[in-house]
Amino acid sequence: MELVQEYESERPRLLAIASRILGGPSGAEDVAQEAWLRLAAADPAPDNVAAWLTTVTTRLCLDQLRTRRHAFPSDELPELLESVDPVDGPEADAMLADQVDAAMLVVLHTLSPIERVAFVLHDLFGVPFEDVAATLGRSPAAVRQLASRARRRLRGADVDADRREHQAVVDAFLEAARGGDLPRLVELLAPDAVLHADPAGIAMGADTRTGAAAVADRFNGARGAMNVTVDGWASAAWVHHRDVKVAFLFTIADGLITDIDMVADDTSLALMDISGTHNPHRG
Repeated sequence: MELVQEYESERPRLLAIASRILGGPSGAEDVAQEAWLRLAAADPAPDNVAAWLTTVTTRLCLDQLRTRRHAFPSDELPELLESVDPVDGPEADAMLADQVDAAMLVVLHTLSPIERVAFVLHDLFGVPFEDVAATLGRSPAAVRQLASRARRRLRGADVDADRREHQAVVDAFLEAARGGDLPRLVELLAPDAVLHADPAGIAMGADTRTGAAAVADRFNGARGAMNVTVDGWASAAWVHHRDVKVAFLFTIADGLITDIDMVADDTSLALMDISGTHNPHRG
């Protein structure tokens, strides 16, 4: 009975989260019901029911988004974004969540599913970046970048230009890695760059490294890394028999790589839209 009461107290919030992530109420009820079924079947029951339900709801929504693959026509976007003030500053992010209602449905469909989740959970529902990161299987730095991209899109920024710059930096880094060009690798990394390894990666023998020199040394001579896109952004992966075993996600600021997420957990990899596996070195 206590578990039922905990779920019922969380249900309105779960419906609100699902509606925002999915871009409307369609499917939100099904997601909330499936979350309950999974909670009822969980053995043992989770210690933090609210956090557990948020994670399950988010991942169920991502599953739905992966199967939809549709977006509103791009010519509808400018008119519906007129109500969103293109302002900057500390108060801008707080104001943004209150301004997006009119444009939300269209704008959310211009974001990748993972960007949508980061923005909705953090900016609209106040979920800390650390908790969003745990839900998505990424580092807090990566989730901050995802939410930042969503905000920039909402403000009408040229995200395609950001995507091209991101790709140029990642391509240069991977080229230097394959060529064993250690000075170039260090040059492309922020001085305090961090390589984050998830628990599955650590189990494979990887480790978390801090500092440009340490991170560059980890990638120096890595000829097997393939160029991929993850949720539409340039990344890298290790692929075995056409299955992605490890993904490397890059956080970039001011033209330098600040964080690299090494993701080897199967559940986290399943949340990603990975495409374009190709190793230029091997042709």
